[in-house]
Parts: sequence; structure tokens; C-alpha cells
Amino acid sequence: MSIEINNESAIPVDEAALLRLADFALGAMHVSQEADLNIVLVDEAAMEQLHVQWMDEPGPTDVLSFPMDELRPGTEDTPTPAGLLGDIVLCPQVAEGQAETAGHSTLQELLLLTTHGILHLLGFDHAEPDEEREMFGIQRDILLGFSVQERSTR
Repeated sequence: MSIEINNESAIPVDEAALLRLADFALGAMHVSQEADLNIVLVDEAAMEQLHVQWMDEPGPTDVLSFPMDELRPGTEDTPTPAGLLGDIVLCPQVAEGQAETAGHSTLQELLLLTTHGILHLLGFDHAEPDEEREMFGIQRDILLGFSVQERSTR
């Protein structure tokens, strides 16, 4: 699996943790080892520009997902085919403010946003209440599983 992380923001980020989380999440969703994922971290100005361009909404946002080959989750017996999953764009500055409000670290917020972005790349959405329950439930399960894995490797 090829996961590339490019931090174009001025905020230092634990890229290794984001990489481990992305690998864990893709494994949990049975995505092919031949799939490619790009994660880009940008500043507020760049995120605002993308937010206006692609969502027609003002101001910076926390995460945007840009699916490429429209891959969907696989199963243990049938993983997704090889392909380009897409790009996740994160804004650490927005994540920092959200983390403070939520009472956890910026890294925890970025891990949550990365998971959220991956699920969007895999076709999940949260526009309807039942979709939101499904997506946020999977997101919670991935983050809990990742947390357990991280604790056991220390």
C-alpha cells in the first residue's frame, strides 16, 4: 500500500502516526495493498481556497476528500481492487481549534479527520441520519481499534 503524506502547513505534525492510522484504517476496511492514498496538510489560506472551489463554501474547513477511482470497502475474502483511492486534505490550524474545543490533542483530532476522510474516499457520507450513524460508528470503531493497537506496541 502506498500512502504518501505531504505537510505543506507551518505546523509540525506526527506524520508517522498519521501513516500508521491510515494503514490501520485501510486494513480495517479491507482495501487492497495495491491501493494508493495521498494525505496533504495545508494552511488555512490554501484550505479556504479549496473549500470555496470545490464546496462553494467560505472559510477554511478541517478536511476535504477527493476520491479518484471510487473504490469501496472490501471484505476479508474479497479486498477492494488495486487503484488510486484519492487525496485527503487536512488543515492542522482548524484541527487545532477543534481539538481544543473537544478537549483532546491536535494529533487526536488529525487522526479522527484522517479516518473521516478515508471513509469519505470509500463512499461513506453523513448527509442522512442513518448514513451518519453508520459512518460515525465505523469511524469510532477504527479509532478505538487503532488506539488499542498503539497502546499494545508501546
